[in-house]
Amino acid sequence: MNGIYFNPWNQLYKQPFGATAVNQVVHFQIQVTITQVSQVYLVIHKDFGETQRVLLQKKDADFYAEVYKLDKGKGLYFYHFEIQMNDSSEPVYYGSHQGGEGRIEKHREKLWEFQLTCYETEDPIVPWYRQAVFYQIFPDRFFNGNENDKVNQPKKNSFLYATKADEPMYIKDAAGEILRWDFYGGNLKGIEDKIPYLKKLGVNALYLNPIFEAASNHRYDTADYLVIDPVLGTLADFEKLVATLKAQGMYLMLDGVFSHVGQNSRYFNRDGSYGKNRGAYQNPQSPYFSWFQFFEYPQRYQSWWGIADLPTIDKLNPTFQQFIYGGQQSVIDQWTSRGVDAWRLDVADELPEIFIEGIRQKLDQYTDKVLIGEVWEDASNKISYQQRRQYILGGRLQGVMNYPLRDGILSLLNHVNSTEEVARMLTTLIENYPKFILYSNLNNLGTHDTERIFSMLNQDVKKFDLAFGLLFFFIGVPCIYYGDEAGLTGGKDPENRKFFPWKEQNITLFTICQKWIALRKTSEVLIEGEIHLFYNLGLFGIARTLGSVYQALVVNPLDSSYQITEPLSFTTSPVSVAKAINRQLENVKLEGLSYHILEGQV
Repeated sequence: MNGIYFNPWNQLYKQPFGATAVNQVVHFQIQVTITQVSQVYLVIHKDFGETQRVLLQKKDADFYAEVYKLDKGKGLYFYHFEIQMNDSSEPVYYGSHQGGEGRIEKHREKLWEFQLTCYETEDPIVPWYRQAVFYQIFPDRFFNGNENDKVNQPKKNSFLYATKADEPMYIKDAAGEILRWDFYGGNLKGIEDKIPYLKKLGVNALYLNPIFEAASNHRYDTADYLVIDPVLGTLADFEKLVATLKAQGMYLMLDGVFSHVGQNSRYFNRDGSYGKNRGAYQNPQSPYFSWFQFFEYPQRYQSWWGIADLPTIDKLNPTFQQFIYGGQQSVIDQWTSRGVDAWRLDVADELPEIFIEGIRQKLDQYTDKVLIGEVWEDASNKISYQQRRQYILGGRLQGVMNYPLRDGILSLLNHVNSTEEVARMLTTLIENYPKFILYSNLNNLGTHDTERIFSMLNQDVKKFDLAFGLLFFFIGVPCIYYGDEAGLTGGKDPENRKFFPWKEQNITLFTICQKWIALRKTSEVLIEGEIHLFYNLGLFGIARTLGSVYQALVVNPLDSSYQITEPLSFTTSPVSVAKAINRQLENVKLEGLSYHILEGQV
């Protein structure tokens, strides 16, 4: 049965596009050209709430329309359409299908519903952050600033690599537990020494993996939140690094790991390294005992993903909340007051809403601070621990790490998904996220938790160029993982955590990254503009618009050349922009694995 059409990406059928604020009115319109229709309903419900059936009014040209007020509070609303026939047979259903236009279903149980994100408050976007280009550093693997590469205070029961070119590896026991942590000796002074290099690249903000005292090289097993890891340096080294960054007009984001600590931390102290009768494991009278859940004291306790090395903390514990963000001498206060500009929350899915909100309220007591969360999926509809997460609906996270963008770019360039499929996947993300979140997402092609981008692209320089072009044209804040611009390769941890190849840098890749950074920093459209995606059978494009000005990137991910003979399709409906871009692209030929940049006015 044909003759029914609705597309939430087209403003003829739904206004406004995308996420909408609480108590705002949404206009719905569906076209039904089949005969013998008696009534058409919008069937909508708040997430886990009561369903409402809204009778749509017949308009001209077979359109049925009505408005709906989002007055049930923030969260997700899900909806579909029901078309009742005159013969009183079972209704026809119309629901979602792979983003954009929907499809007809005869059976309700097979129906997918459209999602509408409703946010509570629109967070102001911090100006410096919106304009930033970040560079993520795994501190142990970047640079040693000491004379003769001396390592600061090597840890007991660890090993140091003989050369910086050695491949990282783990020494594990039969159960898979790591026996010796490995270190190269990168430190805070080394980061400071390389600020001229980072300035030459063009970045103006740093995101550091954890720097607080810990047993491991990655430091996600925090031992003391208030102490710089001695391998990295001292508090004086940290303060000098911050001062140098400020003097150079650069910003700093730290990694906040508050879901769990190390088993040999000051707070848990399983091995007794912080003293006898200290810590929750050693003493049930410890002030930290209530932070942890013991099943059989002291041997069996709740840990992160069952990893004994990482005992989980009860984030709802009032004393832990006071320690992290509530008190005047809290962890957030201690470091933010020393010049930290932003925090990235590790495993944000595992932090209660009230905990994230508390950190955000603390940061809001300062000026222009930013809170980002680690989320791997679409953060708008994420369910964690049987709860729908609401951390991007205002007043909590200001953005999330945009792993879906990385997935989309890789699937496009490696021909896993078609250009249309990638355009639909990413437009769905754009539709689901509040606009203020989109502008503040931390976009990346690789992190310490993923394979290296150069390896994922089979070390193809042309694909690398296209990947970074797409990264820098997409809405949000770009972030480069240290060494990607130098040609580092590798699979997942530990292969993706090699030492920076200072003596063997890939200058071609460096120049590519430098080019895209410079373009974004000089383009107001790429920083402030709206986003629209377009495609045809062979090409994929991103258009950014600011008022009447547009800038667009069109890429050919194919190995062969492509001659444009027909207009490209836009997933959303900027008619004037689509016409202008298609005029410029008429009869353009793109060689295999190449790109074309368009600029103009509509």
